[in-house]
Amino acid sequence: MVHWLQHETGGLLLLCALAIAVLLFLIIKVKLEPFIALVVSGLALALVAGLSVEQIVGTALKSGDSILETGFGGLLGHIAPIVGLGTILGAVLERSGGADVLTRRLLGLVGERFAPLAMGLAGLIFGIPVFFDVGIFVLAPLIYITARRGGRSLVLYAMPLLAGLSMTHAFLPPHPGPVAAGGLLGVPLGWLIVFGLICGVPAFLVAGVAWGAWIGKRVLVEVPDEFIVGEREGAKADTVDGTPGKSQAEPPLGAVLFIIAVPLVLILLATFGTVWWEDASVLPVLTFLGNPVVALTIAVLLAMYLLGVRRGIPGAELRDVATASLRPVGMILLVIGGGAFFGKVVSETGVGAALAGTLSDAGLPTIVLAYLIACGLRVAQGSATVAIVTTGGIVAPLVESGGHSQAAIALIAIAISAGSIIASHVNDGGFWIISRYFNMSVRDTLKTWTVLETILSVVGFAMAVLVSAFV
Repeated sequence: MVHWLQHETGGLLLLCALAIAVLLFLIIKVKLEPFIALVVSGLALALVAGLSVEQIVGTALKSGDSILETGFGGLLGHIAPIVGLGTILGAVLERSGGADVLTRRLLGLVGERFAPLAMGLAGLIFGIPVFFDVGIFVLAPLIYITARRGGRSLVLYAMPLLAGLSMTHAFLPPHPGPVAAGGLLGVPLGWLIVFGLICGVPAFLVAGVAWGAWIGKRVLVEVPDEFIVGEREGAKADTVDGTPGKSQAEPPLGAVLFIIAVPLVLILLATFGTVWWEDASVLPVLTFLGNPVVALTIAVLLAMYLLGVRRGIPGAELRDVATASLRPVGMILLVIGGGAFFGKVVSETGVGAALAGTLSDAGLPTIVLAYLIACGLRVAQGSATVAIVTTGGIVAPLVESGGHSQAAIALIAIAISAGSIIASHVNDGGFWIISRYFNMSVRDTLKTWTVLETILSVVGFAMAVLVSAFV
């Protein structure tokens, strides 16, 4: 039986399908932590497919080149410092009041009439360095005040903000999803930044601006009195025209934008430096500074100095902020590592090669398959991260054998990210955060947030397919 499974395409594909079914069962029915479920499913697939114990876990004397260790270590060695530094950067920006000054200045710039757009832009910009849920926690109070002052539905202001936060979280580094997808498929982050913006911004405009404006007039949600914090309420006069409050020192807006832009610009310069500059003496400098770890380290140090030490925040407090911000990252990295191990098993068992042959016969493009698999996994078990790392592991062999350019691989990664956010519903923790923070019933959350995520997903994927026709 093992011999048949190892050599017959149908058997290999059946094994892969069963392994995914076991993974979903463990997460959905057994309620097992996704990290453990990924490890269990990967080990089961490896054993049933006939891989030796030495291949899977090594021996007592030598285990460094086992599938278990290379699966985990290969990807985590790439993304762990990137995700960690990005998390610290977001925490320092949050602690310094960067979100407040950004939102207030945008409101002062566009005026009350276009306040929902200002909220969307705030989510789009501030969402680059901070996690999705952190962005909600920090910016939601500003949404409450703006909605109360405008006298319109909370949904009208929340949807653009959520679209901006969700788009950056799904499509742009240093967020875990796109970084993991890039690591699994072997594409530089510079390409992900470029195509993440090209595909993500139109999706944000359609989902956050157009859909947000339409649904915000039809789903009426009031801001409860208890949602307005007294401290924020007292700052109304300071925020009407976008000028800083006299009682609270705010960081300069230029410094906030500069710090957010620094790592993105450095990474882009390193990625495309060989195209733009022929001077060999410049390229090593760009390559060094534009390494994602180096670029984010520079941004973190700038943030700590310009927004922290220079403004009187003690170094010990900044250290505590950084330490606290890293606590939730551990489980995210374990899930990504578990997904990388699962994908490594898929590759070693020959499932990837079998899938490549089947798709070649069927004529289904890799970018479409990647999106559909990610969509299915997302809807079934709710976690975008699990959907990304599992899909990345499945399609990585297809990418390796397909002769794709770096740009094409980046677009496949964007398609996976787009599929990972579709149709957020009751099995997604983010669904309940939205429902709670914006005073919406389950029905209203489905009508607003779930549809918004689906629009983001479909438009982002459509843009990736469209752009792929020209690269």
